[in-house]
Amino acid sequence: MLVILSGPSGVGKDAILARMKELGLPFHYVVTVTTRPQRYGEIDGQDYYFVSLPEFMGLKDGSKLLEWAKVYGNYYGVPRDQVRKALEQGQDVITKLDIQGASTLKRLVPQAIGIFLAPPSMEELRKRLSERKTEKSRDFELRMTRAQEEMQALPIFEYVVVNDELDRAVAHIQAIITAEKCRVVPRQAEL
Repeated sequence: MLVILSGPSGVGKDAILARMKELGLPFHYVVTVTTRPQRYGEIDGQDYYFVSLPEFMGLKDGSKLLEWAKVYGNYYGVPRDQVRKALEQGQDVITKLDIQGASTLKRLVPQAIGIFLAPPSMEELRKRLSERKTEKSRDFELRMTRAQEEMQALPIFEYVVVNDELDRAVAHIQAIITAEKCRVVPRQAEL
C-alpha cells in the first residue's frame, strides 16, 4: 500500500513519523528531496535529501520524481525509484507531503490511502508553529493563513487523524492501515 500522510505545516507530521520509526513499525518511510536549507539537527538522507536547485531540476526534468511542488519558496519531491522499489519488494510505503503534493499524488495514484493529520485547534497549531521557531514573523503568518486554507482540502482524503496526543495519533494511523489490510479487496498501489 501507498499511504499519504499530509496536513498543514506544524501539525506534527515529522513527530508522527519519528514515533512510528521508534516503535519499529514496518514501513518504508520515503525520504523527500528538497531545496530547503537543512535545519539544525536534521540529517541528510534521513530527514530529507538536501539538494541544490539545479540538482532538483535535473531530477524533475529526468522524471525521477513521482511528484514535486514548490512550497514556501522551496522545492520538494518524492523520488520515484524509492517508492517503486519498496512497493515491488512488498513493503507498505508512507509518504509525508504537503496538501498540494498529496493532491497531485492522489491524482497519479488514486488507490493511495490519504490520511489528513489535523491539529486539535487552530490555536494549538499557532502555538506549535511559534514554539518551533523556524519561521520569521511574516512567514509565520503566511503559514497560518495557508493552514486555514489547507483545512478545506479534507475531501481529497479518506481519513482524518487529529494529532492531539502523539501516541494516540500513531495508534489511529496504525488502525487505519490495519483496517485497509482487512479489506475484502485490498488497495494495491501501482506506479
